[in-house]
Amino acid sequence: MEQPQPGFEPLTPTAFLRRSTHVHAESIAVVDGDRTFTYAQFGARSLALTGVLAAYGVGPGDRVAALCTNSHVMLELHNAVPMRGAVLVPLNFRLAVDELVYIVDHSGARLLVATDELAAVARAVAERTGARLLVAGEAADEYESAMAGAAPATVPVDDERGLLAINYTSGTTGRPKGVMYHHRGAYLQALAMAFHASLSSDSRYLWTLPMFHCNGWCFTWAVTAAGGTHVCLRAVDPALIWRRLRADGITHLSGAPAVLRLIADADGAAGPRLPSPVRVGTGGAPPSPALLKRFEALNMSVQHLYGLTETFGPIVVNDWQSRWDAGSPETVARLKARQGVGNVIATPVRVVDAEGRDVPADARTSGEIAVRGNNVMLGYYRDEAATAAAVPDGWFRTGDLAVRHPDGYIEITDRRKDVIISGGENIASVEVERVLDGHPAVLESAVVGVPDDRWGEVPVAYVSVRPGCAVSPDELVAFVREHIAGFKVPKAFVFGEIPKTSTGKLQKHVLRQRARE
Repeated sequence: MEQPQPGFEPLTPTAFLRRSTHVHAESIAVVDGDRTFTYAQFGARSLALTGVLAAYGVGPGDRVAALCTNSHVMLELHNAVPMRGAVLVPLNFRLAVDELVYIVDHSGARLLVATDELAAVARAVAERTGARLLVAGEAADEYESAMAGAAPATVPVDDERGLLAINYTSGTTGRPKGVMYHHRGAYLQALAMAFHASLSSDSRYLWTLPMFHCNGWCFTWAVTAAGGTHVCLRAVDPALIWRRLRADGITHLSGAPAVLRLIADADGAAGPRLPSPVRVGTGGAPPSPALLKRFEALNMSVQHLYGLTETFGPIVVNDWQSRWDAGSPETVARLKARQGVGNVIATPVRVVDAEGRDVPADARTSGEIAVRGNNVMLGYYRDEAATAAAVPDGWFRTGDLAVRHPDGYIEITDRRKDVIISGGENIASVEVERVLDGHPAVLESAVVGVPDDRWGEVPVAYVSVRPGCAVSPDELVAFVREHIAGFKVPKAFVFGEIPKTSTGKLQKHVLRQRARE
């Protein structure tokens, strides 16, 4: 038998709970409604859950699907499943039953764990897939009953590059793909998030970000690593968010710009400025300078992040330089809207042309963002062809177009598929959206290209107007013309609610289809 090496220990994110169980034993780890758990309790419950998983037939390598709201259950699963040597499959609870059935079948999950709010959907999925079902929180709570007296049944991690989780993409262009996460990547990404968010044992992290999305950007483990408090939020309720912000000493939250707009436009935002600063991480779409300025006025400092499911969440962070604080409000907002540089554990991010060559750092030449390193996926589960297409030369192509500034910071110009080519001219939809979002009557906007006999494509803007405000197409045309070239001005405006994915991303493919129809 080979002797263990004293200079090596396989990395796994569950090590953070093991440490905090001892170091922060009496500190509050989790707040979930009227239930609170100390770190000692959180650790003990996660260990007991490994025994429950074993009793349900889950062994090393088996997949466990989780259809759970942001809750203590989901946090316990994030530790217990990998401690059992199994693979976590977080499910987007906003998907339809047919979509969930596909994911459970494709992943081969043997067990489905659900919180009681989602019990009916979970039963339908379990019946159609044959997966066993364990529901937490019903009147006869089988989850708690199973936990009582369960003996730990942990399995040591022997391969830090082993499969930890399968996170399914939103599937906006076809069937969702299963992105394979490994222990090493989740461990390092959690440390990066804790570092860049300045988490500490005094931190209180409000879960406005879905835990199913990229494992909550690995904050499910990062907050634990810092010994901070997870404040669970089972639904995105702006009124409840503001009650938490004003009464519970919240220090951190994360979310897509769409969630941030809900917070900024809620009645609670009209109250006094928050007495203590709140750090906010946002990603999924570039936040407009106007939104960033609104949050600063609320004493909420927004850090722009960029990443994908394939990169364990944020791989790029806008690493703020204090010398930039001396700039004008407009300059500060513009700098904050940039995506930034690779996070502290990332391999330096590239922007490449069609031949895979780095574009010049001139803030003008556009290319595709390419990444590799410890916080990049192993590949797509059971889809070698898609993996090979996404990684043609050892660098994962994100599909996002960006420019690189002279200081090395990148700024997204558009999704590759969202660039509008009108009369031979490229129009970046993101650029037009930023201008529109700067109008005081505009809540949010989405710009897409639609077929045109003369120009090939022309831009059309879908606009959501702030409550109590009104604006005409002519006013918006005049406003946009003040800021960008005339050929970029939308040729039509459609007013109404803009469709989004469950994680807050604008569904431009839906808007393009509407425009064609």
